[in-house]
Amino acid sequence: MNQKKRTIGLPGAISIGIGGMVGGGIFAVLGEAVSLAHGATAVAFLFAGLVASLTSYSYAKLSVKYQNRGGTVVFVDNAFSHNLLSGSINFMLWLSYLVTISLYAVAFASYAQTFFHGSTAPWLRHVLISLAILLPLLINLLNAYFVSKSETIIVMIKLVLLALIIISGAFFVDIERLSPAEWGSSFSIIVAGMIIFVAYEGFELIANAAEDIKNPAKNLPKAFYGSILIVILLYVLIAVITVGTVPESQLLMAKDYALAVAAKPALGQLGFIIVSVAALLATFSAINATIYGNARLSYIIAKEGELPKILDEEKRNIPEMGVIITAFLSLIIANSVNLTEIAIIGSASFLLIFFIVNISAYRLHKEINAKRGIILIACLASGAALATLLIHTFSSNARAILVFLSFMGISVLFELVYGRLVRGHFFRRPYKNT
Repeated sequence: MNQKKRTIGLPGAISIGIGGMVGGGIFAVLGEAVSLAHGATAVAFLFAGLVASLTSYSYAKLSVKYQNRGGTVVFVDNAFSHNLLSGSINFMLWLSYLVTISLYAVAFASYAQTFFHGSTAPWLRHVLISLAILLPLLINLLNAYFVSKSETIIVMIKLVLLALIIISGAFFVDIERLSPAEWGSSFSIIVAGMIIFVAYEGFELIANAAEDIKNPAKNLPKAFYGSILIVILLYVLIAVITVGTVPESQLLMAKDYALAVAAKPALGQLGFIIVSVAALLATFSAINATIYGNARLSYIIAKEGELPKILDEEKRNIPEMGVIITAFLSLIIANSVNLTEIAIIGSASFLLIFFIVNISAYRLHKEINAKRGIILIACLASGAALATLLIHTFSSNARAILVFLSFMGISVLFELVYGRLVRGHFFRRPYKNT
């Protein structure tokens, strides 16, 4: 491994994890959680966080051993000898980030529409969704440096505003709304946690920065565990304030922008406007960063021969075709799938990927010096969570299941066709630490 200078300390590494998780997810999926878990929304966020925490053990161990900006891609390839499964999962990861961008874009449109006097015109929604992707596309093509520099500032703004909602709303909480009598069924609470799991997926970005983190053997595990614990606390408190201060009927009427409604009891209409603006800023910046990150991911995978050579090109250190293709496909998904379905597909996709990563860690437990018992629990938790989500969705939203299965099928088919016809085989050279 090249002994290049490491520039990211523990606080920086933790901020990468927090920034990846506290993107646009909490603004997008809070209403979904309330609709299923009701008074137990905080419990649903806690449950989802537990699954993420277990998986972070696998990520921490794998990241210390395989310090490479490829992150998840590298882990799966090393565990499965670069075969059909690993190639398919790598492509699935790329598709999953398209879904994440779409989730943020739909959330952006939902909050933006509140400034148009409650207009629900479909054409306006599609225009706003498209703008939320096209503007970041231009920014990424013109100045990728702006993306990375602005993201830190925007993350701080988001955290300050979320803290403002928690502190100001704490005095207006009605404990009765959080009592077990107001909870959904145990199954619906678990399902709610799995649908909103996409709000936790960003912690894996720490793995992509592993080669730049100082003292990685100590700081990588601390960064993974610390960032997830902080975000769990943040999400649980936000859920308590939201459910405890606003009647559920109001939250369900404003399902797609529930967090803005949660600011009203303490801060009035001004609070609603502040949170809506913050949501626009948060979702827009998350789209910006995810387009950039997914374009870089496609560049890395293409470098290893797993994606077409057209994605293996950079101009001015910008993977232009990766940026364009990422934005174009996200536009299609965001304008054709609703928020609930996008949240389900995104959560299911990342649960599947994390399940495979946990299996990868189990296969490599000796090499990464990990405890098999913990990894086995993580495998069971992520696998059971995925199964629970799919079982519920099969009966309640068959279209979301169909799209998810289509993603899986496309991933396998692409690897079969590209591997056989272009590479001539399924096996690629191992990724190397850089």
